[in-house]
Amino acid sequence: MACIKKLDLSGNEIGEVAIEDAILQNEANSQMVKDYLVAIRNNARQWNACTKTRAQVNHTTKKPHPQKGTGRARQGSLAAPQYKGGGRAWGPKPKEDQHVRINKKERHKAIASLLSDKIKTGRAYILALPAFDEPKTKKVAAFLKKSELKDKRVLFVGEAKGGQLAFVKSLRNIGKAKYLLAPNLNGYDLALCHTLVLLETAVEGAKALLGGKS
Repeated sequence: MACIKKLDLSGNEIGEVAIEDAILQNEANSQMVKDYLVAIRNNARQWNACTKTRAQVNHTTKKPHPQKGTGRARQGSLAAPQYKGGGRAWGPKPKEDQHVRINKKERHKAIASLLSDKIKTGRAYILALPAFDEPKTKKVAAFLKKSELKDKRVLFVGEAKGGQLAFVKSLRNIGKAKYLLAPNLNGYDLALCHTLVLLETAVEGAKALLGGKS
């Protein structure tokens, strides 16, 4: 049975939360996880880059120089790609219907596998968060320093309930810290972060993602 250390905002260990081994047996195929992460990145692209061809640029139709007598190669238009302000040859155009479909079961399995890995390797903590009346970046920064997480990518996961807006605002000036709601937890952010910090309100949601009872 794996245990996740429970910390207070001062960075002190105040207990542990046990996670049943049965719901940590989520080892997904590495290629499936890779395909899932690549699909997330592809779907994040806007695909709206657009360049103008020589037929679309606004340019004079005058020839750059006389056809004969100059010793230079003949040129027909200043809209040609080799001229400044000319059209672009083979430039990017908007693409449609480039969405990569992600199988629902594979997505769940990949997220559960990445989440299990964070827990089994000791890179997951539970934070007992007190009520925040106003943003307090110094307190969160002190917590990261005490927990030896300063300058590391840390993903905080919480729930919509609990009035955590002030805590979320406290993370805004901490460069590598990110906050997500448990229902929005995805494999890309899990793979990218060094350490996962679950707020107490999100523990049951994390167990549900692993396949346990919420």
